[in-house]
Amino acid sequence: MAITGADFAMLGLLCMPAGHIPVQRTAVVIVVGGAQYRVGSHRQFVHLARRLAGAGYPVLRFDLPGMGDSPGDSVPFEQTAPHIGAAIDATLHASGADRIVLWGLCDGASASLLYLQATQDARVQGLVLLNPWVRSEAGLARARVKHYYRQRLLEPAFWRKLWAGGVGLKALRDLGGNLRAMRRQSPQSVSFQELMALGWQAFEGKTLLLLSSRDVTAQEFAECTVSQPPWRQALQRPTVTRHDLQDADHTCSQPDSQEEVEATTLRWLGTLGA
Repeated sequence: MAITGADFAMLGLLCMPAGHIPVQRTAVVIVVGGAQYRVGSHRQFVHLARRLAGAGYPVLRFDLPGMGDSPGDSVPFEQTAPHIGAAIDATLHASGADRIVLWGLCDGASASLLYLQATQDARVQGLVLLNPWVRSEAGLARARVKHYYRQRLLEPAFWRKLWAGGVGLKALRDLGGNLRAMRRQSPQSVSFQELMALGWQAFEGKTLLLLSSRDVTAQEFAECTVSQPPWRQALQRPTVTRHDLQDADHTCSQPDSQEEVEATTLRWLGTLGA
């Protein structure tokens, strides 16, 4: 299907339930993140769309400008609000649904929060955020220190390498660099991370937060929810459900992880009501 805006055109694929399956009033728009198109890594979004459509949910997958089959120049995720809005318009018009869930991975999840911060779109009743992108120099350093270096310092092999003058010495230098990065102050202008947090705080619908245990992007986000009050307050609201994906990587590339994402998403969609 064609998705058009004021100065752009995009291609999308709307996956509808089979004729014998009742169509839910909730449709899902998959917001693709990173340098990907609508299929996703290891056909992740194709499998997800078919699974959800099999349960009655219309699902749109679309290519942002400059990606896949959509013409034009590529658009940074911080500037995709008009494109997400156009995708929502097209989905509601074609599917007959009357409310939307935005489902995003990485900076697709970030773009979804930024869209809500910019528009307060009441048609969006739910969010599924998989490993949201909040990358900053200080945040990455904090995640590395907590989730990598702390573990390394407890390993006997690390200290044997250190005394032998091997890799351990380089690891200590890297640790020092990360500790210094943690202390650096960000510029005073409002960052995209702060806008994301504001969008999430103002959102009155339900959120499913999925975090992979083997993903540094997820670890950075988890650190934000601990160290920064706006994120902590948003996560503590009763409308937010957090689900940790054990042994999953960033894109949930293993079949068991993909199945867990799909099944968890379906269960959560059922909580939105008819």
